[in-house]
Amino acid sequence: MSEPRLTERPLLTRARIGVLMGGQSAERDVSLRTGAAVHRSLVRRGYNAVTIDVGPMLFRDLRDQKIELVFLALHGPGGEDGSIQGFLETLGVPYTGSGIQASAIGMHKVTTKTLLASAHIPVPGGTVVKRGEEVSRTTAMRAAKLRWPVVVKPASQGSTIGVTIVRKPAQWRDALVLAHRYDVDAMVEAYIPGHEVTVSIIGRQHASPLVLPAVEIVAPGGFYDFSAKYEKGKTQYLCPAPLTAAISRQIRMLALRTYEVLGCEGAARVDFRITPRGRPVVLEINTAPGMTETSLLPMAAAQAEIDYDELTERILESALVRAARHDRPSEEGRTP
Repeated sequence: MSEPRLTERPLLTRARIGVLMGGQSAERDVSLRTGAAVHRSLVRRGYNAVTIDVGPMLFRDLRDQKIELVFLALHGPGGEDGSIQGFLETLGVPYTGSGIQASAIGMHKVTTKTLLASAHIPVPGGTVVKRGEEVSRTTAMRAAKLRWPVVVKPASQGSTIGVTIVRKPAQWRDALVLAHRYDVDAMVEAYIPGHEVTVSIIGRQHASPLVLPAVEIVAPGGFYDFSAKYEKGKTQYLCPAPLTAAISRQIRMLALRTYEVLGCEGAARVDFRITPRGRPVVLEINTAPGMTETSLLPMAAAQAEIDYDELTERILESALVRAARHDRPSEEGRTP
């Protein structure tokens, strides 16, 4: 007997779902697109779901809409840095994706790199320049043993916002000013030449996380910036990525290890550079991957024969796992 089609499967929950989107970060527009797509998917499947554009009256909105479970479609600071996760934890409302700690660590690239390096996961070398700190480019680069070109970026931003590839000394100061516009900490790290590849992962309730096929990103000019990410037709995507079997195994292992070291849940995406010599280097992790029509997570899922609606349900499951965990009596509270 064949497996029932997705539309014939029972719903995972009858709870009223709030798709939180928008917010006030620099990635607001992307978040609105993600949230709208997720909401359409949930409604298609028959879930009782509404969208909520996150603002100062979020508590009232959650209460008035009688939200019992949240699907997080927020991107950037405030949405994937542990802030909204902590707010929902306080209210006792289950939500999708990673928890407070993993979200906070994953959003702050300096902390991410420190933890990954301690776990012997290869990351670019670099240093941090704080806003208002008078550090010459020579001092910063010498301290971190860097050579031109370098990458300067805010420590806590996504979608390549505020990022500059600095190829000559004359660009140094402007790159720092741009990065400091978005964060008090500017990361200065080695530019890793080679192919850009990303690996998405989906957590599962009763099995190890599912590692999806890798996607190679061929961006115009070799820089996968904001417009290259979100303007249709501007970037070429190769899925599955044309990698050797050995490199493919290696990045799948490193992606899973990164996911586990940071304590991620639900869906996440690990970005790599593969050097000309075939050495994978982890650039960063995204604990709240986009779900727009050009996003990499749905693309990788489709290659694994997981359509958009099934992907949405698999992410939704992470909120139900969290709810079950919180409802379970603690060992300390049990009578011997």
